[in-house]
Amino acid sequence: MQAIIMAAGKGSRISRLTNENPKSFLEVRGKKLIEYNIAVLKKLGVKEIVVVTGYREEAFRELLGDRKDIRYIYNPFYEFVNVIGSFYMGQEALKEDFFYLHADTLADVTIFEDLIKAKGDIVLPYDPKPCDSEAMKLRSENHRVVEINKTMRNESADGEFIGIAKISKSVLSQLKEKTIDVLKEKRYGEYFEAALQKIMDEGKYDVTAMSIGDRFWAEIDFEEDYNRAKKEISDSLLEIAYTS
Repeated sequence: MQAIIMAAGKGSRISRLTNENPKSFLEVRGKKLIEYNIAVLKKLGVKEIVVVTGYREEAFRELLGDRKDIRYIYNPFYEFVNVIGSFYMGQEALKEDFFYLHADTLADVTIFEDLIKAKGDIVLPYDPKPCDSEAMKLRSENHRVVEINKTMRNESADGEFIGIAKISKSVLSQLKEKTIDVLKEKRYGEYFEAALQKIMDEGKYDVTAMSIGDRFWAEIDFEEDYNRAKKEISDSLLEIAYTS
């Protein structure tokens, strides 16, 4: 199994705390966000981790080193495109079933473990909580995801997509095609989820919603997210990060 980590962004909304480092270099209990994610993926047996970099790409190489299990792909257009552009840059490296995740997101290890066991061509974990306008909202019917975006009405959503997914290699060719389609439409500011929506609209694949219940996860976009992560981070993440 592979993984692809989106790590190109600068994190301007939390720049007061980053000290000009990539956002995923913020530390929670003595470990960087990116270090937690690498440790979890290796614990789960992921053979290759594709890290798509952009802002200060050399910092990732300095931190993680020249390892056979990590492949770095630089997105030189990171300042002009959103996540869809970074996924486009990294997608040709993907050949197997893979995890998709953001470098600035933390999630309890059991969420990843449940993802591995979950059925579906694409499995999207979500937090079943009331959403605000900032959330990447998800709506499902009979456990199949039918809509994912930030623009749907808050009350229509089942919850917030946590930015981590398991995607089967059987979907790869279509996912790559849909990613290119989004860019051909010059929707450079789109999120990765725009390509997922195109796949769902065609209805050829089983895109499954997986509730995470009340388990820990955090996407670090604002200072309050960072403070919550430091306070609430799960013991499973701490254990893996400090024993790997």
